[in-house]
Amino acid sequence: MKKFVQTLRNIWSIEELRSKIIVTLLLVLVYRVGSIVVLPGIDPNKLDLSSAKEGLLGLFDTFAGGSFSNASILALGIMPYISASIFMQLMTILVPQMQKLQKEGDSGRKKINQLTRYLTAGVTFLQGGAYVAYLQGVNRDALIESYAPYFWVSTVITLTAGTLFVMWLGEKIQDKGLGNGTSIIIMVGILARLPQSFLGEFAAKQTRGGGGLLLFLIENALLIAIILGLILLVQGVRKIPINYAKQIIGNRQFTGARQFLPLKVNASGVMPIIFAQAIMFLPTLFSFTSFETGQGIARIFNDPSNGWYMLIYAVMVIAFTFLYTALIFNPKQMSDSLKQSNGFIPGVKPGQPTADYIGQVMDRITLPGAIFLAIVGILPGIAQQLKVTQSYASFFGGTSLLIMVGVVLDTLQQIETHLLMRQYDGLMSSGRIQGRQAAATASL
Repeated sequence: MKKFVQTLRNIWSIEELRSKIIVTLLLVLVYRVGSIVVLPGIDPNKLDLSSAKEGLLGLFDTFAGGSFSNASILALGIMPYISASIFMQLMTILVPQMQKLQKEGDSGRKKINQLTRYLTAGVTFLQGGAYVAYLQGVNRDALIESYAPYFWVSTVITLTAGTLFVMWLGEKIQDKGLGNGTSIIIMVGILARLPQSFLGEFAAKQTRGGGGLLLFLIENALLIAIILGLILLVQGVRKIPINYAKQIIGNRQFTGARQFLPLKVNASGVMPIIFAQAIMFLPTLFSFTSFETGQGIARIFNDPSNGWYMLIYAVMVIAFTFLYTALIFNPKQMSDSLKQSNGFIPGVKPGQPTADYIGQVMDRITLPGAIFLAIVGILPGIAQQLKVTQSYASFFGGTSLLIMVGVVLDTLQQIETHLLMRQYDGLMSSGRIQGRQAAATASL
């Protein structure tokens, strides 16, 4: 406890770090205040969007921190920007022109960021129109009649401006604050629902008497164990030994160094779960048809606790893990970098054999990582089958928990870096904290 207090003092004594923390907290506070401001033309007393907390809309509402179900001016949150960023990331991998633009350095990244902003505005405009149609269909009584002629235009403009404002907040947190701004906004939105979900689960278990309280304690112990396992997944790496040949610079000879090439067990991060969820939501479109079979399919794919849903979902997560890892992981480029820096893997010839070896190792560690990621993805459905309330079950795995663990590790890693730069002790006495970015961007 004494060391913990001293660590907090060290953090607060660093002026730059203290300023970053204060700026981050203030910008997050602005975001949370905006999430409770209701759209113009809606009577909040008559608002009832309980259906927005289930299925696809429930996931969207989780990422928006409850703004979606509250019909807030920030109802769409940061998700349109996330969708645009994912699309642009895939384009930089698949389109040669975009790859060339990315290799132009800082100027190329600025152009890609500008294209992402334009795409975000377009996506938000389309989603805003869909959200207006949803409000008019589900909550017609909450709409103010005198404001009806202007409701569509004003709401779409307000939602677009709100998303762009949230995007700006994320960029300001990135520049002036601490951590990745977009990730922190998503994490804050997810955590905003944790207290209510926690109390709801506690109340549900209280109705079962003394045995219910014991079950509640067991549930929380399991949640902590899942978080610990997820930390191992996020930080897990396979270290390949690298030797560097002796170099002669001038009249001096430098002996070869021995380092490691870290390969992440889960190199694809949260992307396979996001892609799998997007595909799993497509069959729910059958619910808009009049066919009974379509409605049955929609019920299966809209229920995370359904056995068929979990099976198909797990298979798709594993498949997308291998697919996305193959897209972002380039063994040939790593092999060329090692060759240029006079590095080699002991017992492996430079060039193509090194690339083949790195690719084989990556394939072997990706399989257990993909299986573990699939288990994490279906854990909320398993929790619901074990009678955990739906809102609290969402914290037992899936995208929400993976994002929270990753963002917390990245933020702690940045804090630890500031401490070590000032010759303070780090946050962990057993070793350095490794976030997602540390292992992903480790240089050869």
